[in-house]
Amino acid sequence: MARSYSKVQAGKWRAKTKLVRGGLRRSQYDEMDEAIFMSSAYVYETAAEAEIAFKGQLDRFMYSRYGNPTVEMFQDRLCLLEGAEACRATASGMAAVFAALACQVKTGDRVVASRALFGSCLFILTDILPKWGIETVLVDGTDNDAWKKALSKPAKTVFLETPSNPTLEIIDLRTVCDLAHDAGATVVVDNVFASPVLQKPLAFGADIVAYSTTKHIDGQGRGLGGAILGTQKFILESLQPFYRHTGPAMSPFNAWVMLKGLETLDLRVANHCANAREMATFLSGLRGIKNVRYPGLPTHPQHNLAKAQMSDFGSIITFVVDGGKAGAFKFMDSLAIIDISNNLGDAKSIVTHPATTTHQRLKPEEREAIGIHDGTVRLSVGLEDTEDLKGDITQALAA
Repeated sequence: MARSYSKVQAGKWRAKTKLVRGGLRRSQYDEMDEAIFMSSAYVYETAAEAEIAFKGQLDRFMYSRYGNPTVEMFQDRLCLLEGAEACRATASGMAAVFAALACQVKTGDRVVASRALFGSCLFILTDILPKWGIETVLVDGTDNDAWKKALSKPAKTVFLETPSNPTLEIIDLRTVCDLAHDAGATVVVDNVFASPVLQKPLAFGADIVAYSTTKHIDGQGRGLGGAILGTQKFILESLQPFYRHTGPAMSPFNAWVMLKGLETLDLRVANHCANAREMATFLSGLRGIKNVRYPGLPTHPQHNLAKAQMSDFGSIITFVVDGGKAGAFKFMDSLAIIDISNNLGDAKSIVTHPATTTHQRLKPEEREAIGIHDGTVRLSVGLEDTEDLKGDITQALAA
């Protein structure tokens, strides 16, 4: 057989090599491209072999809800990139967030989280977990004193996004992780806005990292996916029983799509960031737009913290269009190139109106508290020529 990768060898590779070759396992056919193993189940030579496999005494594939060769290649490649011991891929980003939290908590536990979160993450924390008798405490993620107060008594886990969706708050990972560990809590970081290329939460003390791989990792609008990364102990002892018996597994085909996405992730994210920096500066000088927020702008309130934690500033910009909801809608409807969608991290530039989509469940005062106004627009900057994007925004504002 032709060469497949060695975990020992791959650990010495640099990031770009890991993105292209990490996790590769070739079959007896010596294929160049990663194979798609579209099989739901696997066969055994004997009944006794099946028995010892289900007892956990034999390391082999049993059922694709438990594990699959293509999915495992994706998991191994993402581990190499993230610097994690183990990974489980899921059917969507929200499946990853839910599984990462639900596998740890029980009735009577306490969870502390930042208030500025994606709407579905808030729903898990404020609607689902309390039904199970779990206390959720929300804090201003940028206020270290608020974290200190909330974590002055024991907690089971801490959950946060940095940068946050959609207002791009930057949270001090090292400080929050230290406070959480003193309170006996694990730290789960949703790292989707940064991507594994720009920020390594585990290096700042986080225990678990969650992704919607739909975003930058695929980044081309093709498939849903998620991932949970952490220590071998957490994955095997806490997550794996929940994962196997509740079934949020990623499909082999989507794992293959994500493997292809990882091959170009570094190139695409670098281009996203360069375009977003240019667009953020451009937007800051336009009449009819205010409160432009991008971590790479010196005007961002946590700009220095973003520089300390991230290697670059990402692909997302938020701003407020004059005229409230009506002004924002008119602006978005007048765009000719940039699409209206609730996705992000895509090759195509996308605008979203959070108040009526991703965060529409929140009461107006709750949205205002986290900086989402009726005129707020979230722009995910794609890979188009920035001069075309500038022209599109200019003509939309004129309209």
